[in-house]
Amino acid sequence: MKLLDVELHKALIEALDSAQKAKDLPSFELPKEVTVEHPKDQSLGDFATPMCMKLAGEAHMNPLRIAEIVVEHLPKIPFLDSVEVAPPGFINFRLSESWLTSQIEAILDMPDDYGKIDMEEGQRVQVEYVSANPTGPLHMGSARNAVLGDVLASVLETAGYDIQREYYVNDAGSRMRAFYETLYARYAQALDQDAAVPEDGYHGPYMVDIGEEIAAGHGKRFLELPREKALKEIGALGLEHVVKEAREDLALLGIEYDRWFSEQSLYENGQFERVMGILQKNGYLYEHEGATWLKATALGGEKDEVVIRSDGTPGYFASDIAYHYNKFVERGFDRVIDVWGADHQGHVPRMKAMMKALSLDPSRLEIIIYQLVTLKRGGEMVRLSKRTGDIVTLREVLDEVGNDAMRYFLLSRSADSQMEFDIDLAKERSQDNPVYYVQYAHARICSILRRARDVEHTDGDVTLLTSEPEQALIRQMLRLPEVVRMAADLLAPHHLTYYAYELAGAFHTFYRDCRVLSSDPEDKEMTKARLKLVRACKITLARALEIMGMNAPERM
Repeated sequence: MKLLDVELHKALIEALDSAQKAKDLPSFELPKEVTVEHPKDQSLGDFATPMCMKLAGEAHMNPLRIAEIVVEHLPKIPFLDSVEVAPPGFINFRLSESWLTSQIEAILDMPDDYGKIDMEEGQRVQVEYVSANPTGPLHMGSARNAVLGDVLASVLETAGYDIQREYYVNDAGSRMRAFYETLYARYAQALDQDAAVPEDGYHGPYMVDIGEEIAAGHGKRFLELPREKALKEIGALGLEHVVKEAREDLALLGIEYDRWFSEQSLYENGQFERVMGILQKNGYLYEHEGATWLKATALGGEKDEVVIRSDGTPGYFASDIAYHYNKFVERGFDRVIDVWGADHQGHVPRMKAMMKALSLDPSRLEIIIYQLVTLKRGGEMVRLSKRTGDIVTLREVLDEVGNDAMRYFLLSRSADSQMEFDIDLAKERSQDNPVYYVQYAHARICSILRRARDVEHTDGDVTLLTSEPEQALIRQMLRLPEVVRMAADLLAPHHLTYYAYELAGAFHTFYRDCRVLSSDPEDKEMTKARLKLVRACKITLARALEIMGMNAPERM
């Protein structure tokens, strides 16, 4: 379906061009972007533009007069009922009632594709999200990362992009060494050996569990190997265990990846050396105090960055450089979107500098920074797991509240807003719970359609749907493609939660004020028309839920 604001944008530019050719407006450069928005006061119309006030300076004319001239030159727009000029220079557009009702048929004709748009068909975009260090179970911060990244990928797919979802496994570097040392100690302890966990190791009880599991499966075999060999082999088992659990947790949340990418592979296949050679050739590396540095400040970074430490091991940033070279150059993605936690905010400037050092356009890399999640139960903060006394894991909360509530709540705020996740509210089966409120609207629709299964309504006359609740519901249904476009443009999938809630509210109001099923023969035609509207609303609500990765239940 066409995006109405885009069509109005085109018509306004055409009107400006026509007015200039007719000498009704002076010559000035036509704007590339024209704001077309929904007025806050809905009585003013469905869309409005403040364009003429912005052009007043260039045209040296009263904005109200510019608006009048533009309206005179507007081409005929079939979906409009009226176009009005309002002080101090707004142009307000009102949709045609007959056109609105005709869109019910259009939605019914595309039950699986409604909401899809074509913004950048074929552009290859990689969305990389979660990518937590494989040193322990996923926690609630990772859960927010997962939902943000996954729904953003779905939004971009719906908007016409070619999407790849990726999890970057950080299986190289000093933190993995600390993980392996810890696991070896816990394994040895499980076999009654005296072994100390390193101070910079991982002290959570989950490491005890993994150590005991390896001891039960392999006995004393690793104690009999040279330590470095034992660390390598036991580390591989621990890594496999943690990654397997991450896969399982994310699958329970409805998240599947196209690729799990190993950081270690960058070093094993020679990618890291090739990238360092490129940076050296381009003159962006230098030696200082035994370490190798990237001249990030020369590229817009806040400070120069170590890429190879004085002991010869690659720094954390070195892997980032090689990994993004692999994404953009080796695999040829047009855009890459990384979803990172707030503790990585300071890394953004150096990532942009890295892009320049690799002769890549920095705008092709977009980094979404999300804020922390605070858990609440009974009005109080939850800091530790009830089961282990350690971190609260993704799995623990998911088991308690379920997939749909987890997704909706974690998506319901913009990424840059801190979030409180109320566990009690997420479990509540009442209209105070927004998840229940939205899904109940779909279940109520399904109930209506079950009761009406013997009513033949394919020939229903949708032009009968002229009441305020009916028209308001249709208007909300038609906003889905627009919301998809906005969420894709802004990389802000939280707008879908607002939309789904507002659509559910419009349906509940319609249901309250407009009787759908009636046994009165005089109401037969209205019943048939309203059943069409209800079916179209079911499609729209289910599509919104589907894009968010949530279920559209038929019974509740």
